[in-house]
Amino acid sequence: MTFTNTTAMSLGAIGILAGCAGNPKSAFDGVQSTVSQASGKQVHWLRSGQEQADAERATHALLSRPLNADSAAQVALLNNRALQARFEQLGIGFADYVEASLPSNPSLAASWRFPSKPPSGTNIEYSIAQDLLSLLLLPIKRSIAARELEITRLQIAADVLGLVAETKTAFYMLQARQQLLGRLQLIVQTNEAGADLAKGQHDAGNITDLDLANQQALYSQSRVDVGQTQAQIRSDRERLNRLMGAWGAQTNWRVDGELPAIPSSEISLARLESKAIAQRVDIASMRQEVASLGLAMSLKQKTRFVPGGVNVGVSTERDPDRQRVTGPTLDLELPIFNFGQAALLRLRSQYAQAQRDLEAASVNARSEVREARDMIAANRELAAYHRKVLLPQRLLIVNQTQLQYNAMQLGPIDLLSAKERELNAERTYIEAWRDYWIARTELERALHGGTSPGSEPKQMGGGRANSDAGHS
Repeated sequence: MTFTNTTAMSLGAIGILAGCAGNPKSAFDGVQSTVSQASGKQVHWLRSGQEQADAERATHALLSRPLNADSAAQVALLNNRALQARFEQLGIGFADYVEASLPSNPSLAASWRFPSKPPSGTNIEYSIAQDLLSLLLLPIKRSIAARELEITRLQIAADVLGLVAETKTAFYMLQARQQLLGRLQLIVQTNEAGADLAKGQHDAGNITDLDLANQQALYSQSRVDVGQTQAQIRSDRERLNRLMGAWGAQTNWRVDGELPAIPSSEISLARLESKAIAQRVDIASMRQEVASLGLAMSLKQKTRFVPGGVNVGVSTERDPDRQRVTGPTLDLELPIFNFGQAALLRLRSQYAQAQRDLEAASVNARSEVREARDMIAANRELAAYHRKVLLPQRLLIVNQTQLQYNAMQLGPIDLLSAKERELNAERTYIEAWRDYWIARTELERALHGGTSPGSEPKQMGGGRANSDAGHS
């Protein structure tokens, strides 16, 4: 799937966000759209009891059927509590945007002065003032806050896509290991029969003590291999449980058969690097950060010698003889010692840092795409070679060796070595098959910019541009 141009999409989202009023979930629509276009999955921000109940029913329906990689990822999007907690960051960002959109409150002052001797009356004074500079800067501050909210939206979309990729990778690891376990259990049965046969031959005096010990050791080792694989499967299941947010009865899910067959035709690998640069949400987030800091730096440069506060208002005073005096007031913070030089230096460094981060991320994105593309091709070729050439050869060798062993033309060591090589070929075939699908998942992540779940989200500004821009 492809996106429209990310820059245009982001600027359009800023306009939508600027029109939002009082509902942080309206800012979540962009996350849903991005995730749907990139992965085909549905993501929901569960903020009501009804939404939670609907999600639980959908999760139960998915877990009641054998899981595949896509359904496991959808369960994670519905049921992962850490993801829902991450969505609340969007509500915090929306609150910051609303706050930046509001003018500062006026200040009201009053004083009462009482005479020490009668018959003079009380001296009463009232004044109200408003920061005029904050009103003039309000549109620019709102624009910066809208960009920062868009940065938060893109970062959250990257986290969602990262969770999808991580869940699918964990599922393929588990599915491949279960597939290998089935093969190992068949080998245990074969080796158990071979050990029983060897004992009968030994009792009849047809084989030596060493031959019997070798056959029994082969059987014992195959049981150890099964036990180790079963322990790894339990660990893999728990990793997947954590990603899917499954607990209690939800953990009784089943895996759908074998790994998916490798398709006969490959996805288009043309212009992948350009596609990644155009549509990765993490890079789009960094572009927004550069733009936001650039706007804040320009504002600071133009207003650095403007007073830090320009409070204008009106004051009225009634003196003891009841004469009232009313007139305007002006309160200026003069930029004599601190005229924003430190804030401007900070913004310049933050802007340069954001530019370098964007350049580095673009270079890394291209590399990630090339790596995933090459791994797809390599594992596709390796799995095909195992399936068509190496596995049939190994199976033929085992069968022929078994015949010669039964005819007592070869010893148990020869049969042991043939079976061990056949098992190793089976293992490497399953691993290449698994790694092909993991590489496909990594390519999706590389094209769309999902970040790894559990990693600390990078703070791309965190309100610094907005706060620094408004102080001199």
